[in-house]
Amino acid sequence: MTTPPNPRYRLPQYRLQGLMLASFLFIADQAVKFVMIGPLALQSRRQIHILPFFDLTWAKNRGVSMGFLEAGSDVQRWLLVALTAGIAAIVAVWMWREQKRGDVLALSMVLGGALGNIVDRVRYGYVVDYADLHFGAFRPFWIFNLADACISIGVLILLARAFLIRERKDVHPASSGEAIAE
Repeated sequence: MTTPPNPRYRLPQYRLQGLMLASFLFIADQAVKFVMIGPLALQSRRQIHILPFFDLTWAKNRGVSMGFLEAGSDVQRWLLVALTAGIAAIVAVWMWREQKRGDVLALSMVLGGALGNIVDRVRYGYVVDYADLHFGAFRPFWIFNLADACISIGVLILLARAFLIRERKDVHPASSGEAIAE
């Protein structure tokens, strides 16, 4: 007679979906950056007007979010790569162990975006940014990329789920027809 697996150590139900989404977002991010650097030659053009409120604008981000922790030397660059890779590893482990589908998918957005930016930092020494959302002179965001958007949206989903979704207790019908909570 075998004993049932301990639910504490059960593998996450949605991890394959999370890995697939993270991989898709990573590939999409790298593909868009390839188009910005290659066919569109955004580096030399500097800016392409798309809509009255959105431009493609070339930017090199040598730091992390909003330019914080800017790496001004090769040593700082590789320390930043190590730091962000460590954070990505923590996110990957968290995603691997997570049991809730919504959290797994949000974490996969963070992971896919983080990996896209890490590859840029290793390959170029900076993160390629190009998305410039603005309303006249007002810019609610710094120039960003698909990876940044994935990370931000994933974090917002995690926060919203943490604050707005409460755990449901198992409800079993009683013999009299009433539900009792355990």
